[in-house]
Amino acid sequence: MELTIIQIIQSMLAPGIMISACGLLLLGMNNKYSLVVNRIRLLNEEKRKTPIDIGKQERLDAINMQLPLLIGRLTLIRNAVFFYSIAVAIFVMVILVIGFKFLVNFQFIPSVIIILFIIGILCVLAGIINAAAEVWKGYKIVKIEIESVK
Repeated sequence: MELTIIQIIQSMLAPGIMISACGLLLLGMNNKYSLVVNRIRLLNEEKRKTPIDIGKQERLDAINMQLPLLIGRLTLIRNAVFFYSIAVAIFVMVILVIGFKFLVNFQFIPSVIIILFIIGILCVLAGIINAAAEVWKGYKIVKIEIESVK
C-alpha cells in the first residue's frame, strides 16, 4: 500500500513541475503586460497634451506609429498568458487523472494522461512562440522611438 502512494506522488510530480514552470512564465508575461499597458497610456496622454504645430508633428507621427505596434505587442502578450494559463489547467487535469487512475483502473486512462500532457506542452510551446514574437515586436518599437529622437 505504501509503495502505491509513493508511485502516485511520483507520477504527479512531473505535471506539478510544469505547473510551477508555467507559473514563472505567467509572472514574467503579466509584468510585461503591465509595462506595455502603461506605455500605451503614457503615449496617449502625451498625444493628447501635445499641441498641434509643425515642430511637434514629428513626435506625434512617432507616437502614431508606435501605438498600433504596442497594441499588437499587447495582443501577443495576451495570447502568451492565455496559452500558459490553459497549460496550467491541463497539467492540473493530468494530476487529477493520474490520481483517478489509481482509484479506478480503466484501460484508456494512461492514453488520456499522455494526450493531456502533450496538449499541455503544446500550449506552453504556443505561449513561448507568442512571447518570442512579442520580444521581436518590442525591438521594432524601440527602434522607432530612437529614430524619432534623432
